[in-house]
Amino acid sequence: ELASDALLKHPWIGLGPFMPTMKGFQSLFSRAEGEGPSRLLETSSIDLTIAELRSNRYLAVLPRELGQSELKAGTLLELPIALEPMKGWGISGIRLAEQEINAIGGIHGRTIELIERDEQANNELGAKIANELTRMKVAASIGIVNTGVGLASIDIYQQARIPLMIAVSTGPVLTRRYAPPAAPANYIFRVSPTLDLEARILAADLKKRTISKVALLADDTPYGDSGVNAFAEATRLASVELVTTQRFKIGYTDMSRQLKNARAAGAQAVVGWGIGQELAQVARGMRNMGWRAPMTGSWTLSKRNFINAAGSAAEGALLPQTFIQDAGSTA
Repeated sequence: ELASDALLKHPWIGLGPFMPTMKGFQSLFSRAEGEGPSRLLETSSIDLTIAELRSNRYLAVLPRELGQSELKAGTLLELPIALEPMKGWGISGIRLAEQEINAIGGIHGRTIELIERDEQANNELGAKIANELTRMKVAASIGIVNTGVGLASIDIYQQARIPLMIAVSTGPVLTRRYAPPAAPANYIFRVSPTLDLEARILAADLKKRTISKVALLADDTPYGDSGVNAFAEATRLASVELVTTQRFKIGYTDMSRQLKNARAAGAQAVVGWGIGQELAQVARGMRNMGWRAPMTGSWTLSKRNFINAAGSAAEGALLPQTFIQDAGSTA
């Protein structure tokens, strides 16, 4: 309900099931060849729903001289252990889109060749790759799952005046840094909702269920930092008391300390903000201590590594998720 106005104004903000669509893939290539960034992202931000991009994957178009037979596209992925399940989803979608486009003759008669890279969820490596791509004069890039990698990359794309479409990361700062009037031209865009919108929806749901006291458990990454700030503001506006905020590191397998502190603070529900694997440990920890409080969290609760690792402890967990109706290809 809170998101309805935003969704009406910006129907592109959710990738939903992240299914590959040839329409969006074609849109990027055809528009990237000859149109400026405003036109490119004005239209492709609505059409573009490519390649199940839950992994940090860029699509970089390397245009050749007219008359050449191929377009080269680089795909870069982010694969720390916590994001490993995304590997197959993302690359399969991109390869499928490439095959479908090439099967019907490519873009304006030019076929696509994919070039794959791995940036390992490393901020410095992400920046290095962004520098590499901008030096190659790519026409556009798609990607960014990890907010930290995004923060290390967006300045490079902006200064090079090369559009970056953020496919997954929900950190608000990524698309606000250069939004007018901060910069005369903005080259950083997104197709997924910002986490402050997620936080508002979560807080509204808690209030609707008459839950007045809540605990937040968040990882200590830039993603977790953004979630802490957004959820604190959302609960304040919704008149829901945030009784404690507990942090944890990536890779933690024992959340008993954080959960004991949350229960001692009088929390009636737990909100998790982090990668699915750690949130699974939150769910399992709640079950092990016999705490039957509701669990909600960010969209990462939809990830397979949360569902698989939490097992039956995942039952009942709620999250906000967006989708695009009728986004399939009609080609």
